[in-house]
Amino acid sequence: MAPSKGHWTGILAGHFTLEDRVVDVPPLPLDRTSRVPLAVQLADALRTVTAQGSLRAGDRLPSTRQLATELGVSRTVTAAAYDQLLAEGWVAGRHGAGTFVVGTPGPSSRPVLRTAVPEPPVGGTDLRPGAPCLEVLDRAAWRRAWRAAGDEPPDAVTSVAGAPAYRAAVAEHLLRHRGLPATGADVLATAGTSAAVGELARLLPPGARVGVEDPGYGRAVGALRDAGAEVVPLRVDDDGLVVDELPAGLAAVYCTPAHQFPLGGRLAATRRTALVARARAEGSLVVEDDYDGELRYDVAPLPLLAALAPDVVVHLGTTSKVLSPTLGVGWLVAPPEVRDALLARRTATGTRPARAGQRVVAALADSGDLARHLRRLRRELHARRDEVLAAVAAAGLRALGDDAGAHVVVPLPDDATEATVLTAAAARGLLLDPLSRHRLGDQGPAGVVLGWVAPSRAELTAALPLLTEVLRGH
Repeated sequence: MAPSKGHWTGILAGHFTLEDRVVDVPPLPLDRTSRVPLAVQLADALRTVTAQGSLRAGDRLPSTRQLATELGVSRTVTAAAYDQLLAEGWVAGRHGAGTFVVGTPGPSSRPVLRTAVPEPPVGGTDLRPGAPCLEVLDRAAWRRAWRAAGDEPPDAVTSVAGAPAYRAAVAEHLLRHRGLPATGADVLATAGTSAAVGELARLLPPGARVGVEDPGYGRAVGALRDAGAEVVPLRVDDDGLVVDELPAGLAAVYCTPAHQFPLGGRLAATRRTALVARARAEGSLVVEDDYDGELRYDVAPLPLLAALAPDVVVHLGTTSKVLSPTLGVGWLVAPPEVRDALLARRTATGTRPARAGQRVVAALADSGDLARHLRRLRRELHARRDEVLAAVAAAGLRALGDDAGAHVVVPLPDDATEATVLTAAAARGLLLDPLSRHRLGDQGPAGVVLGWVAPSRAELTAALPLLTEVLRGH
C-alpha cells in the first residue's frame, strides 16, 4: 500500500544542475508524523543516499531555497540540514558556486568475523575530566527511580543480555539522541565502557593487535592489555584519528570519533568513510566509544559510526558520565556475529552486568526524567564551558576541542612546563590533569586537560581566577 500524503511527504524525484552535468535526485522521504524534526530527517536522508553512493564526491546539492520548494518544506528546514552536514564535513561550501558532496564510503560487505587513573586526592577544586555533574541531577527524580526499581520483584534468574526494559530504554535513547536505529534486541547491557572493551578483547585471538588513539583513554588501554591484546598507538590530530596512517594487520581499532579523548576533535567525514572502508577490506572491527556523544552545543550530535556501518562497528556507551558511576551500567550495540559471540561467552563464564542499575535507568527513562536531565545537563555544561574558555583566554592561551563534551585541552610547550603548572595549581588548591598521562609512550604533546563537571558551579566560578593566574604565570 502506498503511504498516504499526510504520512510521507517530500518524495523528491527531480534533478539539479552540477558544474557540468545534471544528476537525478534520489528519493528523500520526510515523515511529518514523526517526532524527529524535519531538518534532522533531511540531514539523515542526504547522509544515507551519500553513503549508498547515489550522491558522489563532487556532486553539487541544490540551493536551500530550491530544495525547500521541491520538498514542500520551509527554507529553515533545508538550511538547518545543510548546516549540520557542513559541520560534520559531509559537504563543503564553495563561495559563489554552491554546496558540494565531499566524499562517500564504499559499498557494504559483511566481514567474517598508561598509566592507571589515580584516585582523586582529598581537598581542592577538581578540574579534571571524567566526573558526572551531580549538582544538575534531580535528587527527587533519582530517589523516585530507585523506589521504582525496588518495587520490581527480585530476579530468580537474569538474562546475560540485560534487563529487557533497560535495553528498550537504551534503544530509544540512541534513536532520539544519537540517531542510531537500534531495537532492544540489538542492545546488550554492560558494566561500563572499560568492561565492554575487555569483553570484546577476549573474543579476539591471543596477542591480537588493537589500534588505540594516542593520546587516548587509559582505561581502555588497560582493559585491552589485561585481556592479552597488543596495543598499537595510533596518531591523532585536530580532526581525530589519522586513518591514512593505520598499520596493516589490526584486528580492531578503538576510537572516540564524536569527541576524541582527550584532544577533543571530531573525526572528519572523509576519515570516517576511510576507516569503515579499511575495516571492511581487512575484516576488522571498529570499536566506537561514544563517551559524551550527547553533549554537543553547536549543532546536533554527530551521527554514529555504528549508524554508518553497523556491519563493522561496535558502539559503546555508558551512564557514568551523564548520570553517575553508582549505576555501574553501560551498553553495547554490535554486529550480530559479535553480539552472539559475547552472549555465548557470558553464558559460558557466568558473566552478566548488575541488574539494579539497569532498573534505575529504565525507570528514569520511563518517567521522562532522563530526557529532562539531559536537557538540564547540556545547558549547564555549555555555560560552564564558556566560563572555562574565558579563564584560559584571559591567561593569553588557547584551548583545543570542539564545542562539545565536558573538557578541553590547554597545550603547553613541554613536559617540564606541564609539571610546573600542575605544582603551581596544586599550591592554589586546584587539581589538574596532565595531558602526558594520556600518552601511550614517553613522547607526545604536553598540556593540561581541563574539566568543569566535578565542582559545583559556585566552586568552579571561584576557582577560575586562580586557574587564570596559574596559566598566565607559566
